[in-house]
Amino acid sequence: MIPPVQVSPLIKFTRYSALLVGMIYGKKRYDYLKPIAEEERRIEAEEKKKREELERIAKELAEGSSSV
Repeated sequence: MIPPVQVSPLIKFTRYSALLVGMIYGKKRYDYLKPIAEEERRIEAEEKKKREELERIAKELAEGSSSV
């Protein structure tokens, strides 16, 4: 096998700097998107409740009209 090559300190520094910058960017982006996603989930839950209530009412009306 070929022995490992010495990597330039500049390349090492650049790699770890890019990793750190990426982690910081990811954290900021996550903090920005998290409240938006929570609001979307809350709205979706409200819409689901309304939809289920309408389905329940429609089912009751269908049962009521068929039994009369």
